[in-house]
Amino acid sequence: MKISPAKENILKRVRNALSQSVQLPFPNSEGNSSVFRTENESLELKFAEEFTRLQGKFVFCTGKGELIESLRALCENKEWHNVFCQTPALLKMMHTEELPALNQGSMHEADAAITDCEYLVARTGTVVLSAAQPSGRALPVYAPVHIMVAYTHQLVFDLKDALNKLKDKYGNDLPSAISFATGPSRTADIEKTLVVGIHGPKEVYVFLVDE
Repeated sequence: MKISPAKENILKRVRNALSQSVQLPFPNSEGNSSVFRTENESLELKFAEEFTRLQGKFVFCTGKGELIESLRALCENKEWHNVFCQTPALLKMMHTEELPALNQGSMHEADAAITDCEYLVARTGTVVLSAAQPSGRALPVYAPVHIMVAYTHQLVFDLKDALNKLKDKYGNDLPSAISFATGPSRTADIEKTLVVGIHGPKEVYVFLVDE
């Protein structure tokens, strides 16, 4: 097929342009550097600001004793009768005499679920979860209220930091599912009206324990 002189001229200009190196518009955003400044920022404060802005509920605890007391006060205030947890490390720390609503029924009857998490991403207020956690995939999205217990060493600034830590933690045996939860589930697909809790918990809490 014969190419017209006009098309040939356009193709020639495209070939010439592709053969030349192009200056990146934001060179500092490439490689290991970040366009987001991290210096002089408190990760705890940054995460709390972003998480609460997205309708998450944040509680800072100075130790495990304050964590148990805060959880008990929340259960009493909400009048929960079954707070389901299947994370051994959390169950070892919590006892039914301190938290009477703990595991008083099945997951299907839970008023709320308590799980751990992998990491907290401060820049976006995101919680990183994985299928490798004892709570699995179902519990974090099944219960109407999701409570996550995290520790200050799990705070990272950006998503790439969380992914790098996951690679370091699991090596070549990454979990079958890694999810990023940023506040309660929401959608605006129904008549363009924002609905919270349509595909998961209506309320999401993060209890951050200072170590």
